[in-house]
Amino acid sequence: MATTAEARVKVREIITDNPHSWDEAWKQKLTPWDSGAMQPALREVTQSGEVAFPSNGRAFVPGCGSGYDAIYIASELGLDTLAIDISPIAVKNASKNIPDGVKAHFEVRDFFTFSVPDNEKFDLIYDYTFFVAIPPPRRTEWGAQMNALIKPGGHLITLIYPLEPETDVGPPWFIRPEHYLAPLGEEWEKVVDRIPTASAPAHVDREHLVVWKKL
Repeated sequence: MATTAEARVKVREIITDNPHSWDEAWKQKLTPWDSGAMQPALREVTQSGEVAFPSNGRAFVPGCGSGYDAIYIASELGLDTLAIDISPIAVKNASKNIPDGVKAHFEVRDFFTFSVPDNEKFDLIYDYTFFVAIPPPRRTEWGAQMNALIKPGGHLITLIYPLEPETDVGPPWFIRPEHYLAPLGEEWEKVVDRIPTASAPAHVDREHLVVWKKL
């Protein structure tokens, strides 16, 4: 079995400008971003009481992979959660994980062409290993989409990982928390900005949590 570092090298050989090349990584089971469970930092911030997250409404998870975090948001926060991925294999895998009665829905969609009517905008969006998978020139598009998809007063959780030495190759692309500022623009307030105290073992000292509120 390939190590995480080896898997990343192979992923970089597979991924092209064609977003559908992500499905090839899933076919070859080269998914170093998939830890096999939901992220402890997500549970920590939603249970800490430091943010008044909604107890009803709609949530959205782009680049959902196997769907662990989307299912957590739907089951623990009670939000009707739509999660999307460009890979049909990822969506198929995630759909198998939904417990009975949990309002999580998985669809094969391209985040950059996805849209919803104004009356269906989201109360909560969660981004983990999605921003980091986007080539830096497309980050402005990412920010425009986040602004278009979330309600005023809604929250965006960004679990920023992996924090590694600077490099000009990816994915994952080099990121720091401040890289999210310009794409999002000025209509956001940071309500949490810290290192999680709960992280998966392989993520300790390699991730940062920022929660944003849309003004």
